[in-house]
Amino acid sequence: MAKYIKPTLKTKYHIDFVWWQKPGKNFHRYLLGHACEDVQALVAENPEVQTMDWVDPETGQVFVIDQLWHHIQTDCAPSPDFIPETLALTESIVRLFIENDNTPLTPAEMAQKLGGKKDARTILRTIGGKRVYEGIRPVVSPV
Repeated sequence: MAKYIKPTLKTKYHIDFVWWQKPGKNFHRYLLGHACEDVQALVAENPEVQTMDWVDPETGQVFVIDQLWHHIQTDCAPSPDFIPETLALTESIVRLFIENDNTPLTPAEMAQKLGGKKDARTILRTIGGKRVYEGIRPVVSPV
């Protein structure tokens, strides 16, 4: 098990795709909950999971991801209703990372991009503990 390091307001986070590969996790099914009606219809026509290579902009590491991610990002995220005020904080953060191509962000950057929905300290308290929500984890620098 990885050593826990207490994050700060300057810690950058992202969606850790490796976390989603754990037994019992289904990223495709989870992503469907973030898809707009047009993308859900597209998936209904072709329900087979398709993948694509994705390059982490911070580390250059290549991951194979669900193509649904790309469809949500390009077809759903541009909508002003993609991150509604009533959405739970962790779900809002996931959508923020979908929107920004999973570019790592600090809690302060998240708070700013979420339009002040929650302050940076609340975000840090929510995602900065030992429990991982929706794969949102600190970026780990290669050693």
